[in-house]
Amino acid sequence: MSDWDSDKTPEWGDKPAEPRSGRNQPKVPPETGRDWKLIEKLVMSLQSEQRRSRRWGIFFKLLTFVYLFALLVIVWSPFGDSLEAATGKHTALVEINGPIAADELASADNIAGSIRSAFEEENAVAVILRINSPGGSPVQSGYIYDEITRLREEYPEKKVYAVISDIGASGAYYIAAAADEIYANRASLVGSIGVVAGGFGFTGVMDKLGVERRLYTAGDNKAFLDPFSPQQEQEVAFWQSVLENTHRQFIEAVKKGRGDRLADDERLFSGLVWSGEQALELGLIDGLGSTSHVARQIIGQEDLVDYSRRKGPLLDFVDQLGLSFGQGVASQLVESRLELR
Repeated sequence: MSDWDSDKTPEWGDKPAEPRSGRNQPKVPPETGRDWKLIEKLVMSLQSEQRRSRRWGIFFKLLTFVYLFALLVIVWSPFGDSLEAATGKHTALVEINGPIAADELASADNIAGSIRSAFEEENAVAVILRINSPGGSPVQSGYIYDEITRLREEYPEKKVYAVISDIGASGAYYIAAAADEIYANRASLVGSIGVVAGGFGFTGVMDKLGVERRLYTAGDNKAFLDPFSPQQEQEVAFWQSVLENTHRQFIEAVKKGRGDRLADDERLFSGLVWSGEQALELGLIDGLGSTSHVARQIIGQEDLVDYSRRKGPLLDFVDQLGLSFGQGVASQLVESRLELR
C-alpha cells in the first residue's frame, strides 16, 4: 500500500507525504490544521474569559451602587434623630460622654445646644445631665458651665441635676458644678480639680541621630515650648503661671456652684480623684443614685426624653474605620494641649 492510500494519521513531527502529481503544488503540512484548532480554542477561551470578567465587573459595580444608595438612605433617614417625640410632662436628658473638646461630640456647641433645647421645652419639668467623661478643654467646659448658669437664671423654675456614671472628672466636673445638685454611684470617679498640659521633648533623640534643629522666628517667644528645642526656664515658669491661672478659674467655678456644701479640705483642689462615697463626704456631690433614681425619686417624673445631639450614621461608620488614629497620635506628639484633668 502506498503512502497516499495509507489510513495512518500523521503524528507530530512526521514528515508530510508528498503528492504523486508532478505539478508544482504548495506543501501544506497536516499539523497546520491542528494548529488552527488550538488557536481557535485559545481565542474562544480568551473571549469566554473576557465575558466572565465583564459579568463580574457589572456585578461589583451594581454592588457598589447598592451600597452607596443604602448609605445615603441611612444618612438622610430619620432614625438618627436624638430628640424623641415627647407627649406630656417628662424629664429632659442630656448625655455628656467622652472627651470634652471642640472637635468631639461633647463640644460646647453640641452640649449647650442640647441643654438649651431642654430648657425651652415647656413639657420638660427638669434637666438631667448624665455625665461619663474624663474631662478635656477648659474653654469648652467653661462655655457649657456659663450657659447652664444663664439658663438657670432665665428659667428659675426648672432645675438641673448632674448624674455621674463611671467618671465625672476635671472638665466634666467643671460642668457638673453648674447644676443644682450632683449625684453619682458609690464607685464613680469624681473630682480631679486640676489642670494639666503635656508634650514631649526630642532633643536627646535628635542629638543621637545627628539631626540639627533649624528654627527661624520673628518674635522672641514665637518658638515658645518648641518640643524640638531645649527647655527654657523662663518659658516653663510662664507656662506654669498660665496653668495656675486656669486652675484658679476652675476652683472659683466649683466654689460658686457648690458653695458651703464643700468640705474644708485642702486636698479638694489638688487634682485628686475620689470615689462616689468619698465625694459625698467631701461635699463634691449631694447624694448617691442613678439617672432613673433621680428622675423618679428626686424630680418625680420618671419619663425620660433624650435631647442629646448625636453623630450621624455616616460619621459613626467613618469613626469605626479608625481613620483619625494616626492624626491623633501625631498631634499628641508635637502639641502641648491645655486640659482640665
